[in-house]
Amino acid sequence: MKLVSIIIPYYRKRKFIKSAIISAIKQSYSNIEIIIIYDDPIKSDLNYINNLAKKDKRINILVNKKNLGAGLSRNKGIRFAKGKFIAFLDSDDLWLKNKLKIQIKFMEESLCDFSHTSYSIIDEFGKEKSDRVAYNYENFDELLKSCNIGLSTVVINKKLLHKKFTFPELKTKEDFVLWLKLVKSGIKIKSIKKKLVKWRKVENSLSSSIVQKLFDGFTVYNTYMKFNYFKSFYYLFLLSINYLKKRSK
Repeated sequence: MKLVSIIIPYYRKRKFIKSAIISAIKQSYSNIEIIIIYDDPIKSDLNYINNLAKKDKRINILVNKKNLGAGLSRNKGIRFAKGKFIAFLDSDDLWLKNKLKIQIKFMEESLCDFSHTSYSIIDEFGKEKSDRVAYNYENFDELLKSCNIGLSTVVINKKLLHKKFTFPELKTKEDFVLWLKLVKSGIKIKSIKKKLVKWRKVENSLSSSIVQKLFDGFTVYNTYMKFNYFKSFYYLFLLSINYLKKRSK
């Protein structure tokens, strides 16, 4: 049973972090380490997080000296990780009990280095609102038009994550940049159709800010993919259309 390192950035999600940690601790796949990166310069929640960590010896806490953001905090967690596989879990999301067991078995049997799953969308009270279906991404062009990969569903072989392939310093869509770079390099993303994650949509969060998403979406194409302005706006338009289609379901 290969070690899986679970990376959880933390920034002012006290209401949800306990449930997220418990969903990781109670995985039927037991060979795990949990790395929480405390990213709030205000340390008011640190004692609370430390007390949660005492519940399981597999939990480690890294404390940032200043706010780095989720992407750079994940990079720090990856550098610290000892596992063959890296799994990402945001501090307000939840895993189903067999999530890792199903996913690691799938990856080992299919010789896959990057997988993601379908997931449910829940509100802040845990009520299920809708869902997203996971798809295979075999080439760069397929992924460019729509970012449908739920970060908290992803498991990736650590060997892929080195200096060239890290999360950039963006407020949102930092994961989209990394996925695009990996697929462009020839990595294939495999999907599991079963819903194994509950992704929490919280109003007034960065992930729910349309303006921030538009700004960061353009940055993805123009700065990181090095597309010209016309091509960047074209793909931003396609990304926005796909986003609206998802919201209408």
